[in-house]
Amino acid sequence: MHGFGVLADPMNIVYMFIGVFLGVLIGVLPGLGGANGVAILLPLTFSMDPTSAIIMLSSIYWGALFGGAITSVLFNIPGEPWSVATTFDGFPLAQKGQAGQALTAAFTSSFIGAFIATVVLTFLAPLIASFALRFGPAEFFSVYLLTFCSFVGMGKEPPFKVLSAMMLGFALACVGMDGVTGELRMTFGTVELLRGFDFLIAVIGLFGVGEILLTMEEGLAFRGKDAKISPTVVWQTWKILPKYWVTSIRGAIVGCWMGITPGGATPASFMSYGLAKRFSKNGDKFGTGELEGVVAPETAAHAAGTSALLPMLTLGIPGSPTAAVLLGGLLIWGLQPGPLLFVEQKDFVWGLIASIYLGNIAGLIVVLTTVPIFASILRIPFSIIAPIILVICAIGAYTVNNALLDISVMMVFGVIGYLFKKCNYPLAPMVLALVLGANAENGFRQAMLVSEGDMSIFFSNWLVGSIVTLALFMLFWPVISSLINNIKGKGGTPGEASA
Repeated sequence: MHGFGVLADPMNIVYMFIGVFLGVLIGVLPGLGGANGVAILLPLTFSMDPTSAIIMLSSIYWGALFGGAITSVLFNIPGEPWSVATTFDGFPLAQKGQAGQALTAAFTSSFIGAFIATVVLTFLAPLIASFALRFGPAEFFSVYLLTFCSFVGMGKEPPFKVLSAMMLGFALACVGMDGVTGELRMTFGTVELLRGFDFLIAVIGLFGVGEILLTMEEGLAFRGKDAKISPTVVWQTWKILPKYWVTSIRGAIVGCWMGITPGGATPASFMSYGLAKRFSKNGDKFGTGELEGVVAPETAAHAAGTSALLPMLTLGIPGSPTAAVLLGGLLIWGLQPGPLLFVEQKDFVWGLIASIYLGNIAGLIVVLTTVPIFASILRIPFSIIAPIILVICAIGAYTVNNALLDISVMMVFGVIGYLFKKCNYPLAPMVLALVLGANAENGFRQAMLVSEGDMSIFFSNWLVGSIVTLALFMLFWPVISSLINNIKGKGGTPGEASA
């Protein structure tokens, strides 16, 4: 209540809405990203009161989380890394003429995930902060291993195709400078490859350019161009969403855990999507336009993005790139993150937490009222919108590193994405390996350095041991399930066994 009292200042509310609007714009433009947007606008807040400044910057973050879903649903171009999983079912829904339903579900699920994470942030900060201290290199690697294995074990695609796509992603993630020794790997004497393949550039090419190439082949038209959006669609979607409450709760739990540990919003969205696909009654229809396939990743991503602030405030350990930028802002304003921050700077801490509640409400209002505007884009002829999309993709790819070569890299990844779709190979495992491969490798090698090469470090305590055991169970689940089915078949009738 003290925090809401801090927000009673009308200017703080104004800063909140300005931040949300800027964040949505940042989220829509591929390649810019919430962390970059906050970093660019950080100097503008140096003359402001720290509480007002953090409210505005955090609102930019919430807006970027919301905005990343817009281009994912409409154009199959993830505006943010954590929006990749949203494209799997969001874009097929838009092609069916249900863009408004997909966007409404994405925004509402994001709000629910953030609300649950904020409640956790409010009441469980000290307890969870002490838990986060338990995570070292081995624990971080075990979390990434669990994410990889869950895709192999829970996916509906053939394990060979999943592993092949994932191995290609790991190989691409190795290009550039070794994060541990500093040696060059697979640069082939090219200076431009020193920084490796940036994840956002790859994603823009794989999904955005790849989809344009596929659409050109299929007849130069958006199949969802006749989508009709109205407030009625929003209400009808809200009536449908309660039946996915289990998916929302599960996604929020995954998101909170990945945000606090900190794993991040991107693996949280992939893991939540994989779990939903495995346990849903319509799991075999995921990827063809299931609303549940939008609810799961959006809930987890927003929950992870919000809960990532918890270790930053209580321990000074940022749980995401954007939280790291916000941490830099705290230090510039003379605020030292840690347990004493809750005692010495009550106005700041509780004002920030209160702004998370109101900021997400403001974000939901802003994006829902603009749904008709964004969804009407689908009615523009493909011959007009395709070049515009390509220009936006090129701008997004260039702004990541301010390098012209990245535009060519984007086009190469576009061809790869086109070929993957034509050959029915899943893109998600390759993208997952590309974004998390370097972090997983660093965690593994650091754990090996600590243990002097002893693999038993991954079973050295109950936390890392339980996560690794669960990951191995997920990896071998297809084999286990087939054995169980064979045993049941042998014990049943001949007809059942043959079936």
